[in-house]
Amino acid sequence: MDLLPYPSPDAEARITAVVNRGLDFGAGDHENVQRILDDVKQRGDAALVEYTNRFDSQAITVDNLAVTESEMEAAKGLVDDDFRAALFRAAAQVESFHKRQVRNSWIETSRPGVILGQLVNPVSAAGIYVPGARGGMTPLVSSVLMGAIPAKIAGVKHIAMVTPPMADGTVNPHLLVAAGMVGVDTIYKVGSAWAIAALAYGTGTVSPVNVIVGPGNIYVTLAKKIVSGSVGIDMIAGPSEILVIADDSADPAFISADLLSQAEHDPLASSILITDSHDLALAVADEVARQLAVLPRRAIAEQSLGGYGAILVVDGIQTAIDLSNRIAPEHLELQVRDPFAWVGSIRNAGAVFMGAYTPEPVGDYIAGPNHVLPTGGTARFSSALSVDCFMKQTSLVYYTADAFYREAGDVVRLAETEGLGAHAESVRVRLRNKDRFS
Repeated sequence: MDLLPYPSPDAEARITAVVNRGLDFGAGDHENVQRILDDVKQRGDAALVEYTNRFDSQAITVDNLAVTESEMEAAKGLVDDDFRAALFRAAAQVESFHKRQVRNSWIETSRPGVILGQLVNPVSAAGIYVPGARGGMTPLVSSVLMGAIPAKIAGVKHIAMVTPPMADGTVNPHLLVAAGMVGVDTIYKVGSAWAIAALAYGTGTVSPVNVIVGPGNIYVTLAKKIVSGSVGIDMIAGPSEILVIADDSADPAFISADLLSQAEHDPLASSILITDSHDLALAVADEVARQLAVLPRRAIAEQSLGGYGAILVVDGIQTAIDLSNRIAPEHLELQVRDPFAWVGSIRNAGAVFMGAYTPEPVGDYIAGPNHVLPTGGTARFSSALSVDCFMKQTSLVYYTADAFYREAGDVVRLAETEGLGAHAESVRVRLRNKDRFS
């Protein structure tokens, strides 16, 4: 990894590359995804089967697009007890955390004759996208939990899951067991942009939903972006990223492993260490090289570290905090003596992991908070996937006649200032008939 003093031109150039890398949607990508979306919207199931046969499995037909009860039962016998135990713990802890996010409807009556409030209701249906397990990919069971559990807690009546099938037309049993455990209602064997189209617009087999969440490749992400005018989405997520702030108390082996845990995701992933210890910086650089040499996904991690990784040496932890707030990382680790002394200064981060024994992967799987987090600096204005993503708020307003008369003049003045005469007249007509209805 490059070791760079901060501030310096080289450090600034690397930070700028990280902050500005964003998502590169080319014109060709946009045209291809839009064509797929339009095709599914027009041809429904026929388009879904055609795309799935071409790219995922020739075993899929209209009749077996949806996972059956017998497939769900069979999956239970294909996973081991250790997996079930780990899954149960993860699901319970994710559920416990997200239950604290639930908002309630409310009413307030602080102004005489006026009742104001908010109705908080779940959307009727939600779709969870889960990347499939094929071609060397592993089943992302954690994506099932992180998408479905907050939807279930919100009170969503119907939760659908889409995931690309394996070549033989089946879905990885670990995904099915996870979906069954957390209450997914329907599972469809479709993936990529055509799965997003099916959830957004509906087909003969797939019912449309109100909100779509979950990670995916560039086609999935771009499809979510395009349909977001028709349905709600969680976020436009980019490549993964980690930023570690460490002092001389930190363990170089821990830091190196954590940096590589994100670098192995994607050549565009970002892994940065900011430290006020030059000795630690040198030790981490050496340790990263040692661990990288035996990493199964070495080629990907090398590309990531070469383009978007760095070790930045600063003059103090406060400078590190300020720089982190500028970068607004998806994952921020505080590997310092007293992380709680600094956490109050964090303004922009998707999630903060405090202490030497809180590596980012515990958040990916089992800690409880959601692992679907804002990337690419969007933590400056957005938040993790939560129960709120599946809820909507409706305002309540009630005025008695006396309360209306008390405030009517101000409404008229504001409406006239905006040049909206009909707005003003809807108030005046009531004022003119005051005696009639009093």
